[in-house]
Amino acid sequence: MPASSRHDHYPRADSARCRAIGSAAADLAAIWRADDAAPTGLLTALAAAADDTLDQAIARLRPWLADPRWLGARLDQALALLKADPFARPPLRIVGGGGGPGGLILAECGAIRLSLQLLPFEAAAAPTTTLFVPGRAAIHVLAAGGARLTLHHVALSAAEAAGAFSAAHASPCGSDPARPLVTGETLDLDTARTSFTIAGTAGDVLLLELAVQPPSPLPMRAYDLATGRLVHVSASRRDSSFRQMALALLREMDRRDAAPLFAEATHAEDFAARWSAMREFVALDPAAARPRLTEMAAFDPHPEVRQAASSTSALYSPLPPAGGGGGGPVGKHAPPKPSPKGEGLREPRCPAS
Repeated sequence: MPASSRHDHYPRADSARCRAIGSAAADLAAIWRADDAAPTGLLTALAAAADDTLDQAIARLRPWLADPRWLGARLDQALALLKADPFARPPLRIVGGGGGPGGLILAECGAIRLSLQLLPFEAAAAPTTTLFVPGRAAIHVLAAGGARLTLHHVALSAAEAAGAFSAAHASPCGSDPARPLVTGETLDLDTARTSFTIAGTAGDVLLLELAVQPPSPLPMRAYDLATGRLVHVSASRRDSSFRQMALALLREMDRRDAAPLFAEATHAEDFAARWSAMREFVALDPAAARPRLTEMAAFDPHPEVRQAASSTSALYSPLPPAGGGGGGPVGKHAPPKPSPKGEGLREPRCPAS
């Protein structure tokens, strides 16, 4: 039998209690919105930093990290809501969780996000990869949990950061020696070039993270920690991620009538997003995707997209002779089906260090 859930006991039949739960949560959300929109409020501060450079935005918002008493007061209010009724839902956006790393989005404005990140000690398996995301971050350690911190670094040229990144020429990842994570310290990271992993925890790790991640032509890059090699790239733009998920869902639903949307997405500015869209398009309808795939193989501005498109085109059977009737067979061997997550272009491994 499936595991029981607290939602199995939700008092749906008690309309008065349900109304009270909803009203209490709405009242608290209204209080928080008013506080955040005040001249000294959190969202006002984030909005004021929206046009700053990455480093200026971090510097302007650092006081919200240095003195987290405002966060303690907000969490106390959320706990009071739950104490009044355990089925209440505090007005906080939850990300992750389910026994693994998770957190709460405390405030978000454009490219700036302030979040509370929790790494439960029982879920702190030794990481095998690390991820580099274009942007800047300041991370204040609220509880170190006896963990050890390792910083990882990759070299990145200005040209690569501006959009000329190539997996074939990507620098390998190097790592610093592990050191104890310290409660009260703040990590300042250029997250396109420096990432971190946490391991060996004896208790929960709690982090207050300020991240500034504007749209970037540089993809997110995952590296294998054992070898330092690049193992995966994907689009870093948030709108690209949402579009990839939507295309993956349409493909799973076999919505061939949506083929024009797939074709349009293959013209995205981000090279990883373009190839992800093409992979989904080929899996949805190989015959419809073939003309655009041939075009990408010849003319896409990124050499690795051209290479990937050429390799995929080779999986199709030859076109029939002129006048042979119809559009020709789809192919003897259909290209491999992309992962359900709609992830970005899987690049060749980068050179050994």
